[in-house]
Amino acid sequence: MIYSTATVPVNPEGETRLTRAQAWAGLELKARDARLFLPPGLCTRCDVVEESATHFVREATIAGADLREIITLEPESKVTFFQATGPREGAIINELFEDEAGALQLRFYCYIGLRGKEPNGPEEQAEQAWMDGDRGYRSALLSTLKRTRELLAESRL
Repeated sequence: MIYSTATVPVNPEGETRLTRAQAWAGLELKARDARLFLPPGLCTRCDVVEESATHFVREATIAGADLREIITLEPESKVTFFQATGPREGAIINELFEDEAGALQLRFYCYIGLRGKEPNGPEEQAEQAWMDGDRGYRSALLSTLKRTRELLAESRL
């Protein structure tokens, strides 16, 4: 199994300040349409195919892999992506919280496995290294906040 986590400040020095509501709006929009947040061509399809009071289901093609995710929203707090189909199984969480000093933070954490691969085998070890590396989920958190600021500036959020 793969466990990874990363946390970044929502409002680092020199950046346009985001309120919790604005940061949340970006997270929810990303959950509904990842194409707006991922590098061009990485996500070629992202459709909400089912919605209820407790969750929605999205089907997407990301990096050439078809996946189906059950997504729950805890307003202005947490988005949880349950990997129903695709190369991964488990949960990926994005969470807004205040640290001890009251500064707004965005945390990613996941507990996942790779379907059809040996637990803790070479594929999972490579995935773990990528997630924990400079181009992994910490980078994704930073790009999500950057894109949220851009959409806010364009009055699209």
